[in-house]
Amino acid sequence: MNETVLIVEDETRMRDLLKAYFSKEGYKAIAAENGIEGVRVFNANKPDIIILDIMMPLMDGFDFCKYVRKSSNVPIVILTAKSEEEDKLLGYELGADDYVTKPFSPKVLVAKVKVLLKRYNNDDKLTKDAIEIEGLFIDELRHEVKVGEKEVYLSPKEYELLLYFVRNKGISLSRDKILDGVWGIDYYGELRTVDTHVKRLREKLLDKAYLITTVRGSGYKLGVK
Repeated sequence: MNETVLIVEDETRMRDLLKAYFSKEGYKAIAAENGIEGVRVFNANKPDIIILDIMMPLMDGFDFCKYVRKSSNVPIVILTAKSEEEDKLLGYELGADDYVTKPFSPKVLVAKVKVLLKRYNNDDKLTKDAIEIEGLFIDELRHEVKVGEKEVYLSPKEYELLLYFVRNKGISLSRDKILDGVWGIDYYGELRTVDTHVKRLREKLLDKAYLITTVRGSGYKLGVK
């Protein structure tokens, strides 16, 4: 196991605990004590996944997440002491892939990291041919998405969501079905999670946002002209 985990956490005890735990699990664990340092460490190391605290000095987790998503689709797991739904939805809207509410079990966090990395790195279930839909290009081998000539950066969950729509093109998909297909049947989050991710995905698809249509009273579908 050679994956690098970046832990951005301002609490020294928690940061050291997570670093030791991930190192014990066979990961290369690196850490930063605030968002500003996190940016520097991120740029210097290009980690495979990020564990990100929200409440930090200098640059909070939300701003750090926005910075990363400008250029990278690396998986991000948010750590937060807040359990309010709006904070979680904001995290998802900014491109986070999962969250863990403090206090939490390090074993649960490691399990989430393993799942995200497996989904992000697993090409075995993907066809190797590029997909083109009305000027939207998806290279499944490279995990690249382009609108015309412009490459767009999707988080792993946004990428999974787009592929789910593509593989069910023309089919009306309820929010429950989308949750099961993209997040898994064991996910117990809110249906609004789907709306948040669809909104962000549409924004990133630029002038191809129309491809994802809202089905009134049901959910969404990928349609073509």
